Amino acid sequence: MVSITEDMVRQRAEHNDCEISSLEEVTLHQQDIERIEYLDRWCRDLKILYLQNNLIAKMENLSRLKKLEYLNLALNNIEVIENLEGCESLQKLDLTVNFIGRLSSVDSLRHHIHLRELFLVGNPCADFEGYRQYVAASLPQLKWLDGKKISRSERIQAFQGLDEVRRRVLVQEEDYLRTRAEEKEVANRKVELKEGECKEKRAALDLQENKENREVQVNMKEVTSCDLNEEQQEREFWNTPCSFTPESRLEAHRYLERKKEKENVKEKKTKAPRTLITADGRVMNVNEPKLGFSLTEDEENNAIVLDLAVYRHMDTSVLDVDVQPTYARVNVKGKIFQMVLPAEVKPDSATAQRSQTSGHLVLTMPRAEGEIKVTKTVPNPARACPTRRSSLPDDNVRKSNASERLEVDPSAHRVLDLSSIIPRQATKEGPLECYRSASPATADCNSFSGEFVDDPDVPPLI
Repeated sequence: MVSITEDMVRQRAEHNDCEISSLEEVTLHQQDIERIEYLDRWCRDLKILYLQNNLIAKMENLSRLKKLEYLNLALNNIEVIENLEGCESLQKLDLTVNFIGRLSSVDSLRHHIHLRELFLVGNPCADFEGYRQYVAASLPQLKWLDGKKISRSERIQAFQGLDEVRRRVLVQEEDYLRTRAEEKEVANRKVELKEGECKEKRAALDLQENKENREVQVNMKEVTSCDLNEEQQEREFWNTPCSFTPESRLEAHRYLERKKEKENVKEKKTKAPRTLITADGRVMNVNEPKLGFSLTEDEENNAIVLDLAVYRHMDTSVLDVDVQPTYARVNVKGKIFQMVLPAEVKPDSATAQRSQTSGHLVLTMPRAEGEIKVTKTVPNPARACPTRRSSLPDDNVRKSNASERLEVDPSAHRVLDLSSIIPRQATKEGPLECYRSASPATADCNSFSGEFVDDPDVPPLI
């Protein structure tokens, strides 16, 4: 049994920022709901409520919805129109393909002065003789019945023969209720018989457990699901004729539910474990939902963009996005899509958005900062002599583009170079003087100009 929960309603309130107290429209169709509850307390401002194609058997817990204008309960198991007295603003009521056989229950809608449209097509009461005349006369405020407008002349004729039409309708209603009671009794007996047979089979199987193991194994093979294998049981279930009743519809739903559970158990046993990341840490590319995608690079914003072709009408609440530095993972209704990224990204700066036109999921992941790489320095022969200076423009450009490095190893250079401390002001001044040292590497630098005169009275600098 599926119940209406707060999370279920909140997931369908995405257009209202997931706030349910001020929600005006909610869609809960095809959820296998069997009972209406909590909506009159959680969503007091509801104006539109979709509950079609469920297993609802009774109209209840709706009287507090004062602002409700449209109620859709098509394709359910409702048999009586009731408990709508508090819905003062009701304008449209859809009860298509239900099991309403008590046509006189439409009289409960007489005080809904705003009611304009009513759908009862597909119900047993729609086959009654005088059905349309009875509804047109019972609800004078009604403008449309089963999608067909009620004309003025039709309403006048309905009022003229209302007594006779009412009498015929009540007789047919009693006949239907009598038949319906018999159907319920047959359905209850059928359920009890099946339960009794299954209990007898199980009891017989328990008695056989005391015998030899071989006999027990044979009986276990023969007695599967009330002595029928799955194929024979399914063939017999669908080929057995039955009347269209709420019990038969509910039985078919229960059967499909059990079959689905068995299939899920088999899949869990046979399905291999999912591998997203191998034991050695290698990330795998996975596309379980089989969605189209495109991976591009946004050079202008220095980012990687992943466009995942998610279905346009899929709810965003069933998507779970996880971005890591080297890969991106998206959980689509339990199925994993995982993609290895061509470069490292920043997960904290990544964004995920849904396209308003196509519904695609777009992940924008900025690239991480560049890695620091260690490069080997090549000695420049031009720096062997500190007095040598190049006047070529290419050399100057090359020197300006070269990365400057601070040498911290004192053993690399044993000679203190004083020539680079004071920059030269002009080329006419001549080369700076180099003083002789014990290093042979600077022996060629101790050359003096022709005008130099050595004064023996002047002490040397070093």
